[in-house]
Amino acid sequence: MNEQDVEIEQIAEKSYAAAKEILEIANPAKGTIFVVGCSTSEVGGGSIGQASSPQLAEAVFGGIYRAVKEKGVYLAAQCCEHLNRALILEREAAEKYFYEEVNVVPQPKAGGSFATMAWKYFENPVAVEHIKAAAGMDIGDTLIGMHLKDVAVPVRISIKQIGSARVVCARTRPKYIGGSRAGYMEEE
Repeated sequence: MNEQDVEIEQIAEKSYAAAKEILEIANPAKGTIFVVGCSTSEVGGGSIGQASSPQLAEAVFGGIYRAVKEKGVYLAAQCCEHLNRALILEREAAEKYFYEEVNVVPQPKAGGSFATMAWKYFENPVAVEHIKAAAGMDIGDTLIGMHLKDVAVPVRISIKQIGSARVVCARTRPKYIGGSRAGYMEEE
């Protein structure tokens, strides 16, 4: 195995470990959605949107998809701003949550390599414009916050970078309503 293959394998394993860790901490219910935004340009050491890499995307996607399958949640892959940060997810998830399908197929330079891998490997992929995910992971400052439920809580995981890209994670919680007279369930 050459040096580049070793690096790709390490990125895949680090992606798996990061996704597994945030999924353990956030503990989303089975069948909920985990959103991931990933700049392979940043993973590879470049600037976001400048050096999209299908090879890096396949490694990152493969690791994350493995962790998501083990946890029993749906993966939503965020596209880049050229597709208005639309998301690729399984048709089953879109139908379950009544998300309206839009007509677009991501490409490495219009949607991003990570979303393109989701389109390639999902059983029945669709694109949607908006979701409300239970948890998420942002690899390379892709701004996933708009796709999380209303109250997002930052989560620090042990993995701070994948390749050269920063990793930021979040879980969500129900809103507190009712003020000082209300009683609340203990947070998990």
